[in-house]
Amino acid sequence: MASHRRPKQPSRTRVTVLTTAAAAAVALSSQAANAAPSEKPSKDEVKAKVDKLYQEAEQATEKYNGAKEKQEKLQKEISTIQDNVARGQEELNELRDGLGSMASSQYRSGGIDPSLQLFLSADPDNYLDKASTLDQLSGQQAETLKKVQEKQRDLAQQRAEASEKLKDLSATRTELGKKKKEVQGKLSSAQKLLNSLTAQEKAALQAEEQRATRSSERQVLTGTGTPASGRAAAAFAAAQSKLGTPYVYGATGPSSFDCSGLTSWAYAQAGVGIPRTSEAQTGAGTRISSMSQLQVGDLVFFFNDLHHVGLYAGNGQVLHAPRTGTVVRYESMSTIGGPFMFGVRV
Repeated sequence: MASHRRPKQPSRTRVTVLTTAAAAAVALSSQAANAAPSEKPSKDEVKAKVDKLYQEAEQATEKYNGAKEKQEKLQKEISTIQDNVARGQEELNELRDGLGSMASSQYRSGGIDPSLQLFLSADPDNYLDKASTLDQLSGQQAETLKKVQEKQRDLAQQRAEASEKLKDLSATRTELGKKKKEVQGKLSSAQKLLNSLTAQEKAALQAEEQRATRSSERQVLTGTGTPASGRAAAAFAAAQSKLGTPYVYGATGPSSFDCSGLTSWAYAQAGVGIPRTSEAQTGAGTRISSMSQLQVGDLVFFFNDLHHVGLYAGNGQVLHAPRTGTVVRYESMSTIGGPFMFGVRV
């Protein structure tokens, strides 16, 4: 006969816990329902965040440019060393061939000199370090052996130098990759923020930039500044010819530029070579501390870490490649986003 048991009743404690949890859930749901939705950032707030990201991207860009320049320099140095080693090896082979000819001649005339025989068949470096053996050779043989030894040591030194530079090149390439990734990350974050704006807000931002650019152009046209020199005038004219050219990080022209890419390209058109990066360009001439002493064509530097550079355009304006999403243009030095540090007269 089946037994009938009463179902086990929940304990008083369990009922209390469940009741409390249910009440809390209801309260949270009520709070969530009544809470005001998070406010969307305003157009100006988005612009401020985007500008900050662009500044950080430009900082990383200049470091990227420095690593890229170092990589190219190392590659040239390594190529030169390798060419020298190849030529040196040919010279060494010729010297060894000469010693072989001496050995053959001696063999035909009655046997190889023991000293020469030992050199040709054993470790020459260890052997030639024993100066006494050279006394047993003829003057011509001794001179040839000395040249062989010097060439071997020279080649060993060059190979060691090339090996070190190859290690440096590998580290530089790693750094280059990191900086490129950092730049791309900053630009991607900035683009996401811009994409959060409505079409109307984007149009408003663009209109503001266009008004600022037109104002700067008027200031330049009415300015009275004079070029610092004939070459500065030529460099400034070259940069002017690129007004409207897009900004692209790492670019040095002629179809796109970053900030230091524009200035280095412009001076190159004037026959003057200046360094690639903004920080290095600070040493390209005489430093000008006062804005009132600037002349058209001078390099002008901004931000405490000197990561931005342009060409002074007169009347408090700069001709520069500002940032991603913009083009080479005139802009008031007061709206760059960072303080003017100093100028350099190339």
